[in-house]
Amino acid sequence: MKKHLALAAPFLLTATLLMGCGAGNTAANKTTSSAASTTEASSEAVSTAESGTALKDGTYSAEFSTDSKMFHVNDAYDGKGTLTVKDGQMTIHVSLTSKNIVNLFPGTAADAQKEGAVLLQPTSDTVSFDDGTTEEVNGFDIPVPALDQEFDLALLGTKGKWYDHKVSVKNPVQDLTEGNGAASDAAKAEGAASSISSDPDQAAADRAAALIDSIYVQEKTDQTEEQCREAKLSWDALTDKQKKLVQGQYADPDYFGLNTGDASKDDPLNGDEIGEKELLVVSFGTSFNDSRAEDVGGVEKALQAAYPDWSVRRAFTSQIIINHVLARDGEAIDNMDEALKRAVDNGVKDLVIQPTHLMHGSEYDELNETLAAYKDKFRSAKVAEPLLGKVGKDISEINADKEAVAKAVVAQAVTDAGYEDLTAAAADGTAFVLMGHGTSHEASISYSQMQTVMENLAYKNVFVGTVEGKPEDTAVDTVIEKVKAAGYKKVVLRPLMVVAGDHANNDMAGDDENSWKSKFTAAQVFDQVEPQIAGMGRMPEIQKIYADHAKAAIG
Repeated sequence: MKKHLALAAPFLLTATLLMGCGAGNTAANKTTSSAASTTEASSEAVSTAESGTALKDGTYSAEFSTDSKMFHVNDAYDGKGTLTVKDGQMTIHVSLTSKNIVNLFPGTAADAQKEGAVLLQPTSDTVSFDDGTTEEVNGFDIPVPALDQEFDLALLGTKGKWYDHKVSVKNPVQDLTEGNGAASDAAKAEGAASSISSDPDQAAADRAAALIDSIYVQEKTDQTEEQCREAKLSWDALTDKQKKLVQGQYADPDYFGLNTGDASKDDPLNGDEIGEKELLVVSFGTSFNDSRAEDVGGVEKALQAAYPDWSVRRAFTSQIIINHVLARDGEAIDNMDEALKRAVDNGVKDLVIQPTHLMHGSEYDELNETLAAYKDKFRSAKVAEPLLGKVGKDISEINADKEAVAKAVVAQAVTDAGYEDLTAAAADGTAFVLMGHGTSHEASISYSQMQTVMENLAYKNVFVGTVEGKPEDTAVDTVIEKVKAAGYKKVVLRPLMVVAGDHANNDMAGDDENSWKSKFTAAQVFDQVEPQIAGMGRMPEIQKIYADHAKAAIG
């Protein structure tokens, strides 16, 4: 199963120099800001000499292993953290799965509670996903006494109790995109050369993988477009045999090889001559061409039809996806800053931003923060509501938007499954499971509210779940138990997402053992498990909700 498009810093063995293209990017698809001072932790980092290692100063990707399934690196980061070596001392930064761990201590739980113990303070890390949702989690800078050896690390939970754990750090891979000048270039070349196989086919595949990894980043630089071009040229030069061998930290044969539809059907809406009134549609984005055209494009077209006096333009917030589409399909999509600068340069006076996000999550908050830097450039600048509208205080507080979304999605799912209505589906033993993304943001209550809507509408055979299992009662195993307990023997899976991208195609409908389709099948209590891969953005009823939200902002 493909991993989430997580905002992590990829640490790349960049073979760009071997290909004649010399620039690497500093990757940053994770936003990390200090929530408290971590200077104490940094000062306690232990010299690499103590472990017998000889790592040079620099930044590395390294595996961070623990003795507990409840204490580990966020799944979005493949069990890895950022290892920094400076003056012989090692410190690893890891992003956890939630904010439930409030402090760490390099030692035992008993020592952590002694007077004068210096605790590790959390940072606030934001992880974004390909459906536009994000989650805020705690991260920590942890001193590493030695590589490949277990050491004590105690943790303090939200209930005020300390727990002992054993952790280890291993397999460091240097980030060769750091630094400037000849010395840095030489280091990059040396590292890249050492990462290339002596087998000519594998060597060619490794070079392509390194170039793909170099554009799997959230920060755009002056070199990004050229790097995208070089990555595609490197892929196109491979034989079919070599393409199957491509494997990097993020690169795989599907990056360029997976058929996701016809990109020419999609309009990036990045033109000038905007006029004085602009309706900017902001999405996280998707690299799945059909979904981008039908779901994102469907919303954009509906808004343009509803407000012909306004010029509709597009922006994506994921540079990773923007780079993917540019490299593979040659389609240029503006990021948020580019779209806002384009609006300013074109003399836009009145700006309305319509996000395609599902809810008031972190991604929605960050959108407003980005806009704040440009607000004085416009006569008016407003942000419309996301799809599900206001969050509400508890699971019983339901708004009209959530009810309208529930009715539209369920009706379409029932029709696509071949039933006359939901009652007929229930009589046939069929349950519908709507899979959202999930988030640790306070807006996660929106998923619980959607389940409440289903119950209020007497949709007894409709269940709401999330990929991330946040809230907890939306986790796949919990949902399976709910459906099983209700006695349904047939299951229809459908995304509760605006786009049908990676999560719908892989996490929900993929053949991997961890996909929802596989997990429901493995439960061995259901006679049939059928996925429906379709985003909500293509549905007229959903498009109308967005149009209504835009109207409220336009005034």
